Amino acid sequence: MSYVDGFVIPLGENGVEDYRKIAETARTVWLDHGAVDYKECVLEDMKESEFGMGFKQLAGAKDGETVVLAYIVFKDRYHRDEVNAKVMADKRLTEACDPNNMPFDCKRMAYGGFKTIVGE
Repeated sequence: MSYVDGFVIPLGENGVEDYRKIAETARTVWLDHGAVDYKECVLEDMKESEFGMGFKQLAGAKDGETVVLAYIVFKDRYHRDEVNAKVMADKRLTEACDPNNMPFDCKRMAYGGFKTIVGE
């Protein structure tokens, strides 16, 4: 079964373009090292629902912030660990991502690895 790394990131609405530039580099790096798919999505439909909370609430987004939902697909957990080890050693990513100058607060990012239970 495939494996997915997922991320939810509150992001200032004025930081979307800076974030997109970093995400383009990250996508290239992950795909070059074997990720099956890589997506970065910005919240567009923010309607409140009676069936649960919206992503802004879930992510703790403040006024003037939106939410990024990102995910990377791998063949399986072992493949994910192999790919991520290569990615973390890739200078293209470290050069694009200065932890002291990111367009979002890294401490507010939620992430985790997910085992696929439906679909491939």
